[in-house]
Amino acid sequence: MAGDNLHLASQGVSRRDFMKLCAALAATMGLSGKAAAEMAEAISHPQRPPVVWIGAQECTGCTESLLRATHPTVENLVLETISLEYHEVLSAAFGHQAEENKHHALEQYKGQYVLVVDGSIPLKDGGIYCMVAGEPIVDHIRKAAENAAAIIAIGSCSSWGGVAAAGVNPTGAVSLQAVLPGKTVINIPGCPPNPQNFLATVAHLITFGKPPALDSKNRPSFAYGRLIHENCERRPHFDAGRFAKEFGDAGHRQGWCLYHLGCKGPETWGNCSTLQFCDVGGAWPVAIGHPCYGCNEEGVGFHKGIAQLAHVENPTPRVEKPDVQLKEGGTVSATAVGLLGGVVGLVAGVGVMTVRELGRQQKKNDADSQGE
Repeated sequence: MAGDNLHLASQGVSRRDFMKLCAALAATMGLSGKAAAEMAEAISHPQRPPVVWIGAQECTGCTESLLRATHPTVENLVLETISLEYHEVLSAAFGHQAEENKHHALEQYKGQYVLVVDGSIPLKDGGIYCMVAGEPIVDHIRKAAENAAAIIAIGSCSSWGGVAAAGVNPTGAVSLQAVLPGKTVINIPGCPPNPQNFLATVAHLITFGKPPALDSKNRPSFAYGRLIHENCERRPHFDAGRFAKEFGDAGHRQGWCLYHLGCKGPETWGNCSTLQFCDVGGAWPVAIGHPCYGCNEEGVGFHKGIAQLAHVENPTPRVEKPDVQLKEGGTVSATAVGLLGGVVGLVAGVGVMTVRELGRQQKKNDADSQGE
């Protein structure tokens, strides 16, 4: 313990701040305080798990987001603790020396390293649109993946193609999973993703030796298990039928729902509305007045038009109804009847307003389509 404290102090981080970080990462994944303690012990272990980070067709946004996380000194400590063996953007070396460093890391830590890839992988014309040291990036990635202990696709580009795969897709850009069939790739989409989701995933790998629970698209369920719409701070306005219709109008200034401005929250899975970014409060697009773009979701971000309306699976709020099932010959209590009546009235009132508004918009869209 004393040695750990000295190591923390040498990085300008107190034990208290380090434990706060571990608690935050555990909370992000919905884990207990015991898990936070286990995480702290694993992360501060002298045998640091090596990480090899390779960039393909990317803008370095994922790296920038991680480096500009809420507490830079603590996040830098984690980066040092996980032993970032190779990262093109952060590498002091370049050219042949950088390549030698990468090959040395892959050989020295064979079967132990975590491979992280950001950016889409171009396959058209033999992959010539992203070359490193005279070879297509896809070849570098496949070689690095052969002996990786875990593989993470960070960002929307690596997770499902992102902006490079939009439209005509001139470079034939694909996801990391597409070039690594048979491998388990943990996808952490977002443009950029919240750094806490990445750090929490890595911390889980370090602590428990396996990835966290994943959804059907291999995304960590703790981060992508709910629709953004479900926990959005503007959801009450959606339920009440209050929508901003133009940027800067009265509804927009009062914080009303941004659905009619093209918000993709109803069809995008993520914890953006609950985790947010930084410590300034309200630091995510919808909170500052811009519709969700759907960057977490394949087929939504960079594919749907900015003003195109999102598909709403559940236009009415989810309400748990009290159990009023009767046994034969039983009676219903006045309390249950009153409570159920209140719930039904609430759902009916809110639902009618919301569905009516959505119905008007759908009719307008149909009319516009016929006019075209």
